[in-house]
Amino acid sequence: MKKLIVATGNPGKVQEMQEYLTGLPWELQLKPESIDVEETGTTFIANAHLKASEVAKALGEWAIADDSGLAVDALDGAPGIYSSRYGKTDADRINRLLRELGATKNRQAKFICAIAIASPDGKIVLETEGICPGEILHSPRGKGGFGYDPIFYVPTRQQTFAEMPAATKGQVSHRGVAFAQLMPELQELSQSLVIE
Repeated sequence: MKKLIVATGNPGKVQEMQEYLTGLPWELQLKPESIDVEETGTTFIANAHLKASEVAKALGEWAIADDSGLAVDALDGAPGIYSSRYGKTDADRINRLLRELGATKNRQAKFICAIAIASPDGKIVLETEGICPGEILHSPRGKGGFGYDPIFYVPTRQQTFAEMPAATKGQVSHRGVAFAQLMPELQELSQSLVIE
């Protein structure tokens, strides 16, 4: 198995990524707390590049990073890269977003997930961006998920992320789409490396 360092401090994200990468010869590990990468990029993909590259160089290992968030059309793409910093708690973030949207008729939005993989020298070797289009509801629905899930409605499924079973959300979500796009390239990369 080859080590793949996940450039996050969130153990839940490691577990989630491991599920997407089932069957590949990579052993995912959480980055050490001592490595803190400042997200100074202006796009999701730029932040994913930064995190993967810095962690790879610091440890001399392969690294994977993702950056994701919600972009609302009527708010000119906000909260965007600031999605997790839009309030102190999930409830704060949802309330702020609903307040800013008010009675706006245009509720179109999309969740975006950018993923980057860096080789041990910090070079970005794979990248992708997954998008899940949807709409922002006027009030939360559903008990599952986290973040903006209760107000993000997916018309093709007629459910919010918070109402979907985990397996369904895993397939249709921005992260699911991004990993589905990444898998063929990642399989190719895995085969081209000498796996110890």
